[in-house]
Amino acid sequence: MFSLGSKKPADAPATDWKSRLKRGLALTGERLKKVAGVFRAHPKIDEALYEALEAQLLSADVGVQATTHLIATLRKTARDKRLEDGGQLEAELRAALAALLAPLEKPLPDALPKPFVILLAGVNGAGKTTTIAKLTRLFQSQGRSVLLAAGDTFRAAAREQLQAWGERHGVTVVSQEGGDSAAVIFDAIQSARARGIDVVLADTAGRLPTQLNLMEEIRKVKRVIAKADAAAPHETWLVLDANTGQNAVAQVKAFDAALALTGLIVTKLDGTAKGGALAAIAREHPVPIRFIGIGEKPDDLRPFASADFVDALFE
Repeated sequence: MFSLGSKKPADAPATDWKSRLKRGLALTGERLKKVAGVFRAHPKIDEALYEALEAQLLSADVGVQATTHLIATLRKTARDKRLEDGGQLEAELRAALAALLAPLEKPLPDALPKPFVILLAGVNGAGKTTTIAKLTRLFQSQGRSVLLAAGDTFRAAAREQLQAWGERHGVTVVSQEGGDSAAVIFDAIQSARARGIDVVLADTAGRLPTQLNLMEEIRKVKRVIAKADAAAPHETWLVLDANTGQNAVAQVKAFDAALALTGLIVTKLDGTAKGGALAAIAREHPVPIRFIGIGEKPDDLRPFASADFVDALFE
């Protein structure tokens, strides 16, 4: 069995995951290949090179603060190592990006409390429900039992979708038609404790950070969870759609202020050229990235490994 902190499931070779990760990040990689083109077009390290590099990093959705940081790092490296050839900076950029992303790689411990309660939040369409299904499969592959809490009480379709996933994976789904989200999750935790369940995955309604009433509602959900288990939720994760690019940073800031996030799950990296936004998150509001998703298959959701991510972008 593999832990939440491991790089791959036991039934999927690392080389297979790396090749799929490379394919999944192809669109973002294309943007960064243009960055690499800057080094070839500017064989001499000068201001023209740095200006062109800055423009390409911004177009790759790396963000202003992260771009400024990376350029400053390259300038210092060039001075310290007395580099003159622009091509020498490509490897330095790769190393600088890896160093920027590395602090976001924080695996969970192997030993977890029981029940281990994870609260999932996000805007509509980010992929929360599908992500919950993938997490269910992942925990089951570890031999852990799972219970789902249908905390999105605003949309009947969300409850029905979660019920369908629950039936497919053979897990119980606690739900109420038109009920209170906090009450549903409270009941789910009580049920999990009574039945000796290992993990509770709690869904919530999609909401925008600007919807103040809904942001207050999810704060209430978290307070009520603590009444069921003083240590819960043990993890509070924001599911982010990579297609939102720089808007993802604003979402992280808003949801972190409301919920004190412990992790992020970045989905749909295979359908966007905006994967550079992870660098923006790392620089502007670093929250650990627990998982990344590059497809619809269950094993297309994997723990975030910064070195693998950067390698896939540049290879």
